[in-house]
Amino acid sequence: MSWFESLILGLVQGLTEFLPVSSSAHLRLTAAFSGWEDPGAAFTAITQIGTEAAVLIYFRKDIARILSAWTRSLTDRTMRRDPDARMGWLVIVGSLPIGVLGLTLKDQIEGPFRDLRLTAAMLIGMGIVLGVADRLAARDEQGGRHRSPKQRKSLDDLTVKDGLVYGFCQALALIPGVSRSGATISGGLFMGYRREAAARYSFLLAIPAVLASGLFELKDATEGGHVTWGPTIFATVVAFAVGYAVIAWFMKFITTKSFMPFVWYRVALGIVILVLVGTGVLSPHAAESAG
Repeated sequence: MSWFESLILGLVQGLTEFLPVSSSAHLRLTAAFSGWEDPGAAFTAITQIGTEAAVLIYFRKDIARILSAWTRSLTDRTMRRDPDARMGWLVIVGSLPIGVLGLTLKDQIEGPFRDLRLTAAMLIGMGIVLGVADRLAARDEQGGRHRSPKQRKSLDDLTVKDGLVYGFCQALALIPGVSRSGATISGGLFMGYRREAAARYSFLLAIPAVLASGLFELKDATEGGHVTWGPTIFATVVAFAVGYAVIAWFMKFITTKSFMPFVWYRVALGIVILVLVGTGVLSPHAAESAG
């Protein structure tokens, strides 16, 4: 991997990680359109450490408060009713599905799941799901001619059951094209949560999963020697800087705007990929590394 490739891929990772468009799909597609080797699941997981570092800094006050309350709840039972302590436990509960499935499906994640036809199908399918969820949220928020606006849930209403549902939605993002934020936000909207509440829990829920995945791939890459370290670290730093700016913008955007622009983008991109693969312009399979 060249330094120019790492710069572009780092920018793509930072721009798309927190938007409901699938960062793993865009990394795969950027390489395919450019005629580069597929950066691979290891590169994706390691650069995601950069974007998760952006989450840690952006939500640092929330995270510090949650960690403090959760730690105290281990020895003080009265603290377990504290909202921040509960959130700590619910992040752990919600992380279980992707942890189990990520280890179980490791070979599929690094192989068959990276087929561009599957990526395109996921972009379109999950785009439609996000669109339906967005419409339901808008209907509740705005009301209608014969109904008043409906109060949606906040994170104070989060239960263990809802946390697990969020977790299984997040696990869908093991398939490129799904989008971690898109799947979890859609799940939250279907369960009746406010947009900003669904997005906030989505970002918090991603922290243990992404960091664990990144460190796991880091260990394998160190032992196997199949990662070009200089460009990969550079891409991770770029992803961190761009990702931080995107989080700040996205959290403001979703308080007043619809997700429909992302829905139309996903569907259009998925159709374009299917056409290009169907006409032979793009190969559905990853380019093999020469080394």
